[in-house]
Amino acid sequence: MAHVQRMSATLLKTLRDDPADAETASHKLLVRAGYVRRSSAGVWTWLPLGKKVLDNVSRVVREEMDAIGGQEVLLPALLPKEPYEASGRWEEYGDLLFRLKDRKGADYLLGPTHEEIFTLTVKDQCTSYKDLPVILYQIQTKYRDEARPRSGVLRGREFQMKDSYSFDTTDEGLAESYRLHREAYTRIFERLGLDYRVVSAVSGAMGGSASEEFLAPAAAGEDTFVDCPKCDYAANTEAVTVVVSPADPAGHGAVEELDTPDTPTIETLAAHLGVPASATLKNLLVKVDGEITAVGVPGDREVDLGKLGEHLAPAVVELVTAEDFADRPDLVRGYVGPQGLGVRYIADPRVAPGTAWITGANKPGKHARNVVCGRDFEVDQYLDVVVVEPGDPCPRCGAGLEIGRAIEIGHIFQLGRKYADAFGLDVLGQNGKPVRVTMGSYGIGVSRAVAALAEQTHDESGLCWPREVAPADVHVVAAGKAVQTELALELADKLGAAGVRVLVDDRTGVSPGVKFTDAELIGIPAILVVGRGAPQGIVELKDRRTGTREELPVAEAIERLSALS
Repeated sequence: MAHVQRMSATLLKTLRDDPADAETASHKLLVRAGYVRRSSAGVWTWLPLGKKVLDNVSRVVREEMDAIGGQEVLLPALLPKEPYEASGRWEEYGDLLFRLKDRKGADYLLGPTHEEIFTLTVKDQCTSYKDLPVILYQIQTKYRDEARPRSGVLRGREFQMKDSYSFDTTDEGLAESYRLHREAYTRIFERLGLDYRVVSAVSGAMGGSASEEFLAPAAAGEDTFVDCPKCDYAANTEAVTVVVSPADPAGHGAVEELDTPDTPTIETLAAHLGVPASATLKNLLVKVDGEITAVGVPGDREVDLGKLGEHLAPAVVELVTAEDFADRPDLVRGYVGPQGLGVRYIADPRVAPGTAWITGANKPGKHARNVVCGRDFEVDQYLDVVVVEPGDPCPRCGAGLEIGRAIEIGHIFQLGRKYADAFGLDVLGQNGKPVRVTMGSYGIGVSRAVAALAEQTHDESGLCWPREVAPADVHVVAAGKAVQTELALELADKLGAAGVRVLVDDRTGVSPGVKFTDAELIGIPAILVVGRGAPQGIVELKDRRTGTREELPVAEAIERLSALS
């Protein structure tokens, strides 16, 4: 028997108008349909219908995690400073951490992720190779002090997340745990009804090697990704790579200094010389953990600071300031070139050995021509750091890439031994000697998945939940007076007895028009209307997604809907 929920007794208030601060569809509709309410900036209250959807997502996640041998635990959200200090993340997380002190002055934080605590838990519980492999997971409230929480539950400061961790004694074991999680994630997102892409990603502050993201394409997404129309390549734009062959430097003449007054930008320089911006070399100065560093890219491309930051994590990357230039008179603002620069030089692979450029001459009002990479300057480190553009070549097949926006709903990492090294996580191997454990980390944004579903499945009338996550299977609407309400409640009880989850609109004093509008807004997959045909035992069944309607005898409607249980 399933629960029958009466709207007359449900804490549910729908709104006709969008919240003033809402920009995304999920933010507007989850508030208007009575699923969530804002408590404070980036902090949300899940109301009864919203909690049901959140729980349904969690149920699917649990079932698939259990199916690969995962064991659920629940770690504290309030965590001591010391483990995060040992891993370096107390400092690396910076302002994203919620930090607090207890009455004795001891430092604590609200957990953003739990790698450190899971590592210590396994160190306490597992001492032999016979205890491994093991997969542990939790569905827990996480906290990050976002500077600009927005988009409703998509980007909050408090959120629900499933994080799991695998512990193995060999790299081959880690690869198998990673495969199990990857396959479980595909089943989870397919069951939830999400359209998603699996893309290559960078590990960033998490550390580790192999890394993939699960992205839900949506206009409201804050991630950008590339898709190749000719092959199966897909990647977060921060992980896109480019391969450029070295050029032959022999055909280039000697460096020639040019008089280029009032040309501190690529645009003014290209116009002054009558050359395309792609012939110039742009040199952006940044500070990496306080050390001035130059980043070179072709003049017609922009440096992706987010991509640069991910590559250099956990180092802090920031732009140089006027004060930095004042302290370094050898750095001529607007006329910087890599030759004889005297700072670390990072370049995009497009600045390949043998390529020649027009670039700054490190003198006011002067540029230089025929500055050849490998002859006139050296690159200390190559990193893919340009903003990816539509049509850039696919690194796998060469076809032009397409770019889309998406919501990150999952991320999986092969962490390796970063945290095991930090905490000395060893077990005794088969030969009686200590073996350093290797780890994987795997996250799913549970509350974010709710918002992603709302973004992908809504229409102009409201939400359209897939049945797996919907707060009910059927929304029974009593559209009329006492006879309709009586039949609606009778139908709801019979469906509930058959195992069908029912929300029944039995409210009095509410017009049929308002009830129909609310049913569309709330978005339960099937809407059963008990209206003017009630005296003849006829009801109307509507598919919320397709809008198809048909009139049925009560008995047939019950039989058809009972098949949903």
